[in-house]
Amino acid sequence: MLSVSGLTKRFEDLSVMEGFDLTLRRGGFTTLIGPSGCGKSTLFDILTGVFPRDGGRISWLGEDLPDLMGRAAYMQQKDLLLPWLSLIDNAMLPATIAGADREESRRKALSLFDRLELDGFEGYTPSKVSGGMRQRCALVRTLMFEHELVLLDEPLSALDAITRRGLQGLLLLLQNEFRKTILMITHDIDEALLLSDELLVLTPMPMRVRERFVLDMPKAGRSINPELLKIKAHVLEELEGDIREAV
Repeated sequence: MLSVSGLTKRFEDLSVMEGFDLTLRRGGFTTLIGPSGCGKSTLFDILTGVFPRDGGRISWLGEDLPDLMGRAAYMQQKDLLLPWLSLIDNAMLPATIAGADREESRRKALSLFDRLELDGFEGYTPSKVSGGMRQRCALVRTLMFEHELVLLDEPLSALDAITRRGLQGLLLLLQNEFRKTILMITHDIDEALLLSDELLVLTPMPMRVRERFVLDMPKAGRSINPELLKIKAHVLEELEGDIREAV
């Protein structure tokens, strides 16, 4: 569905990526993991049109494009809810900006609130609910964009471990129930191994794909899968080596 080839980006004398390649298949869950500051978020900024690329190609369904603006939903680390709006109005922002029918959009948002266990909190402002509930509202807002591709930039990193574990299952709903194709950034190797169909391990800048793992085993019971435990140990060794070299 998405092919990125030879992507290059520089900021003055800093080379963030040189010849970066990425391919996403429709309906898959691909995760990027790499050392802090390697260029993962810059990749998302290029894909969404925040920054122009300096070289390379972005191909969407066989068509070359400058970026994926209007084709991908983007959920970031912070929920970015507007504090003066209710949860339901925050969730409806994509439809409001697009000029969609308000009643129809509200019915859809309410259905998603029910599905993500937010029913009863529609009129609350963000300051009145927990971090997990705010992030679920941000997930509803992401679904309201109705784009097939969803970019997730460490969407659960600000949450405590128990809340984070509960919301990881909701991320799988994006793929399984809502039929989304997902590209996620995380620093959490356990999260990556739990959720992904494909794991890409990245190098320090200039960023490239160091290793690719296809995780084609059932997602239930993955935490004790001996093959995944070996992959985890290997990836951690690679990432810790990057940190030692940087120091």
